[in-house]
Amino acid sequence: MAKKKNVSKQDIMSMYMDYVLEHDEDPKSVYKFCKENNFDEALFYQSFSNFDTIKNAVFTAFFENTIGLLHKSEEFESFDARNQLLSFYFTFFENLTANRSYVVHALEHNKSKLKTAKSLQGLRTHFKMFIDNLDIEKLDVKQERLEKLQDRALSESAWVQLLITMKFWLDDTSPSFEKTDVFIEKSVNASFDVLNIAPVKSILDLGKFLFKEKMMK
Repeated sequence: MAKKKNVSKQDIMSMYMDYVLEHDEDPKSVYKFCKENNFDEALFYQSFSNFDTIKNAVFTAFFENTIGLLHKSEEFESFDARNQLLSFYFTFFENLTANRSYVVHALEHNKSKLKTAKSLQGLRTHFKMFIDNLDIEKLDVKQERLEKLQDRALSESAWVQLLITMKFWLDDTSPSFEKTDVFIEKSVNASFDVLNIAPVKSILDLGKFLFKEKMMK
């Protein structure tokens, strides 16, 4: 049988996911993987350097598919930051659920330490950029260094929240993972309530007023 001449990045990812689900382990080598799937090894290296980079790319693809679906909705663009994040969560976890067998295989051994899982590093980068681009109201600190620290703290805490939700989903045994849906709504709403800076602004305004009054006296 003639070898395949055109093998896309997506094709290789699908072949890899099928392999690990059928064998419950990584392929023994890139050579054997390519031979089994009837394409030249050189085509593999045009897209990936090793199997770890495929694992990373799979979770990045889950993110990209989610964003692609969201931007097809005209409603999404009109949502505030809270509802855009909720929409992201529900769509992202629909993607994970559609590929649950693979996700469980990929993360089960790292379930207690998802923050250091190499396969999630690409997802982490893209998700933090997504958070940075949400129109989340922040404190007007009027200092570039403090603004950067605030942005970093916000995106990092959002990333940790996503990991916590993924851990909850991995452990969820409810029908249709309905408990995860409830967890998503409660946790995202709670995080935005914590981020609600209106009370903080009021306190700062009061402090400025009192300081000004004291100085004038």
